[in-house]
Formats: sequence, C-alpha cells, structure tokens
Amino acid sequence: MNKDLINFIVKKYLRYDNKNPFISISAILAFIGVSIGVMVLIVAMAIMNGTSKEFADKLFTMNYPLTIFPQVEGSVNKNLLNKLEKQFPNMQFSPYISSQVMLQSNNEMSGGMLFGINPKKEAKINKIFKKAYDKNIRFDKYDLIAGSGIKENMSLFENQKITLYFTTLNPSGFSLLPKMKRFIYTSSFKSGLTSYDSAYMYTTLEAMQTILKKPKDSYDGIHVYTNDAMKDIEEIKKALPLFAVGVVGWWQQNGNLFSAMQLEKQALFIVLMLIILIASLNIISSLLMTVMSRRKEIALLLSMGASSAEIKSIFLRLGIVIGIGGILFGIVLGFLSIYILQNFDIITLPADVYATSKLPLDLEVLDFIYIVTGSVFIVLASSYYPALKATKIDVLDVLRNE
Repeated sequence: MNKDLINFIVKKYLRYDNKNPFISISAILAFIGVSIGVMVLIVAMAIMNGTSKEFADKLFTMNYPLTIFPQVEGSVNKNLLNKLEKQFPNMQFSPYISSQVMLQSNNEMSGGMLFGINPKKEAKINKIFKKAYDKNIRFDKYDLIAGSGIKENMSLFENQKITLYFTTLNPSGFSLLPKMKRFIYTSSFKSGLTSYDSAYMYTTLEAMQTILKKPKDSYDGIHVYTNDAMKDIEEIKKALPLFAVGVVGWWQQNGNLFSAMQLEKQALFIVLMLIILIASLNIISSLLMTVMSRRKEIALLLSMGASSAEIKSIFLRLGIVIGIGGILFGIVLGFLSIYILQNFDIITLPADVYATSKLPLDLEVLDFIYIVTGSVFIVLASSYYPALKATKIDVLDVLRNE
C-alpha cells in the first residue's frame, strides 16, 4: 500500500474546493457538528455527576453512610458502641435517640424531628452540625440546635426558651397528656435542603434519655461514617449480634432516588449521542459527494494500478480526519466550558431547590472514555460506507463516458 500517495490525496481533498463548495461546506458542518456534540456530552455528563454527588453529600448530612438499628429493644447500647469503636478504629460512630415533637414559641407552633446526640461524636461525622456546634459557647443538657427553616418560621433568637411537646404521653388524672419540656435555643444550621432545615433539631442524649425515660446506656441507633460503606457494611454485619441488631446503607434508604438519577443520566447520554450521530450524517454526505465529484480521478487511479484497498483507505482516512478532528476540538471546548462554568458565576441556581447555588460539575474518567469511544465508533462507521462505495466504481464505464 502506497502511504505517500494516500496521504497526498487526502491532503488534496481536505483543501477547500472552489468548483464544488458544497462539499467543503458539508465537511465543515460535519466537523462543527461532531465538536458541538462532544462538547455538550462532556458538559452534560459533568453536570449529571456533579448533581448526583452534591445530592449524595447533602443526604449524608442526615442520612449517614451506614445506620445501625435495634431489632430487639435495648440491643443497641453503650457496650455495642464500645465494641464497634475498638473493632473498627477507622470508622466514626455517633449514637442517637430520636422523637417527633411539636415546637411552641409565643403564638407559633411547628412540627419537627428531634435527635439526642453526643455533640463531639456527631461533629466528627456531620459537618453541617459541626458548623453550628462550633459557634456555640456551650451545649448543655437542654440546649437546642435547630434548622434555619425552624429559626425563621418561629422567629427564634439565641438563648430563647421554647417549649417542645413529645409524642410520648403522661397519665394525668383521668386523661393522658403529651410530655412537654422547655429547651434553650442556641444556634441554627443550614444544610441547603429545605426539608431538613425546616424539621430537624439536635439536643443532648442525656436530655432525651431523661424525658423519654430511656435507660442511660440505651440508644435508638448508631450513625456510622466510613469511606467505603458498601464494603464495610458486610464487616459490620459480622460484628453485630445475630437477629438483635441490623444495619442499613444510604443506598438502601435512598435507592429509588439514585436509581432514577442514574437512569436519567444514561438516557441523557443516549439522546445527546444522537447529536454526534446526526452530525456524522454530514460526514457521510460530504464523502459521498466527494466520491461522486472525483469519480474520474478514482477511475484513473484504479486504471494506473492503485488497489481498491488504497482507494478505500483514502476516503476512510478523509472521514477519520474530519471526525476525529471534530472530537478533539469538542474535547477542548468541553473542558473549556467546564472551566468557565466552575470559575465564573454564569449560572446561579436557587439553593432551596437544587441544594446548591453553584452549578455542580464533576466529569468522571469512565464517562469521558465512554464519550470518546462512542464518538470514535460513530465516526468510523460513518466513514466506512463512503469509502466502500468509492471502490465500487466501474472504471471502464467512467473512463468511457467522463
């Protein structure tokens, strides 16, 4: 195969054709179309990944990587906590007691979920709580840290006393009355998710144990932070008392949400890949027009000894140059777009809706490989048919008539 001949003709056909400008324009449009398709795919996948990780990060604030819960009353206790902390020193554990409550401040009332926690242990695994806890001068037994939504709705101020009504009932004469207790509001946290900020509150374990009359060393559960929850959940299961204590992962608690986001990402990838497929039609049309306009030249090359493989290679390389060039330019545009979106406030999101005010972007290596691989496959497939068509020219017929 004469590589010098192939390269010479490819360079010749890539030049702007004054006699047939539509061929060159079609090639340019194919180049631009592939570039835009690749760029859009890169940016879209980065946004989908960034959004998924941002939601996962926010959900970890209140839905921890792993949660240990009792299947038998009293099975989650201080002895179990101490055992797990010794056995898994690379993990962080935070025991809790929870209860639904009603808040009353002046004439305002609201519902919420109150967690009794060990503040030092919770601060190690909950960065949102840690910010609010670090601002406090103190966090005594009946102190309260509430979400920013509760603070705004109830018009709370620091050191204000508020009344909490618990779902547990106290007998009073011939009736049952809900338990109530005065707490001191100290500070608020803001997670970025309205559903949490308007419902979640924190106090001490001691307060919850006293009010709900729970044993001092007994808990409703233990939140666990680990870097590899899917792997560590199996190790923790082995360390837990059989049938008495269970453990659940964040993906099991929020599986439907992340499955839907993953399905949406796959559907978006397929739809956007169609942009590149449509752009590749311009490659096919451009190469077919080149074949038709160069029929005489192709016939002469074949009559002078050029092989069908060389003719096929010429048009295959021509399509690859246009397509691969478009892919490389699209990659540059894609990364440039990500850089601009990350460093300049071009797009601002409402934080109460999307959990972040900044557009989250995170392109995974595997997604990038899929984009490049899919684009290259489409370009090769689009270039092959016109290249094959060029070898089917009837040399005698063309030379006789043209």
